[in-house]
Amino acid sequence: MKRTTATMQIAFTYIGTVVGAGFATGQEILQFFTKYGSVALATILVSTGLFIWLGTKVMLLANEIGAASYEDVNKHLFGAKWGERLSLFMLVELFSVAIVMLAGAGSVFREQLGLPFLLGIGVTLTLGYLVIMGGMRGIMAVNSIVVPIMLVFTAIVFFRTTQNADFLTFGWLHQGDPYAPGRAWIAPLLYAAFNLASAQAVLVPLGAAVKDRTAIRLGGWIGGIGLGALLLVGHISLSTHAPDIFQYEIPMGLVVAGMGTVIHFMYLLLIYAEIFTTFIANIFGLSLQVEQRLKLHRRTIVLGALLLCFGISFVGFKALLSTLYPLFGLLSLVWFAFVLVRQRRSG
Repeated sequence: MKRTTATMQIAFTYIGTVVGAGFATGQEILQFFTKYGSVALATILVSTGLFIWLGTKVMLLANEIGAASYEDVNKHLFGAKWGERLSLFMLVELFSVAIVMLAGAGSVFREQLGLPFLLGIGVTLTLGYLVIMGGMRGIMAVNSIVVPIMLVFTAIVFFRTTQNADFLTFGWLHQGDPYAPGRAWIAPLLYAAFNLASAQAVLVPLGAAVKDRTAIRLGGWIGGIGLGALLLVGHISLSTHAPDIFQYEIPMGLVVAGMGTVIHFMYLLLIYAEIFTTFIANIFGLSLQVEQRLKLHRRTIVLGALLLCFGISFVGFKALLSTLYPLFGLLSLVWFAFVLVRQRRSG
């Protein structure tokens, strides 16, 4: 029973850390997979394989060396000099994505609920502080609640999608851009690299905290397969609404339109929850690395990071996302290449 509980907590935490606002809105799936048409089925399998293999590898390695933060893993893989440089880059990435998530939380309150932007930020900062100060237990507890809700919602949406005429005739297989095979096969690498680089913030302390390596391995596999299944279901649901779907900033909104008030409310709750899980994961991982470097009290680090996020978040969700994500996706691909080369050399 203990192993089963630990396995599912690891799987849920892995899924909840990777899945964020871009995934919930459908925009990530649309840009990295759906727009390339039928080849998306194969590229989703590529991303799934990378999530299973590399995510599990990171957690097992963290467990093996007793890593305090992802900087320990990077130094182990790349040496002290390059490991420190990569960790500094990831520190900036974590902080920047946390700002984007906080701005996104404010936008959900303002645009979807008709409430003040500042209220959304205030609620998120307060809840975030309480969860983060609970340590890894708090992170795992939140994801153990949010991820099952997300899975139920996804299953409901997919069931409704199967009743769509375009699904039954397999017309969704032929939507997208058939003239971009090169970009189509780079997309899953970029997607997996960016998400795995960011997920290190939680995967490393998670792997170090759980002593049962079998539970880590099973949790990594279930989490990776779960991510792949969510990508596949999301892709099919979006594809059945093509080509209209490509015109929307929140494409999943078109998918759930007309499914009723309850489904719509669940969707809004899910977007906020996924923003929140990514936000707390990034601030938590950031605090571990800064604490290791500067020897400050974690409470001081968390409060300082939250205040900085608060000040910068007013730039706006869309402006931050469109500027920072492409850059971090490219840089994360460099990190990903380093990992592949290092793993090949080490056998």
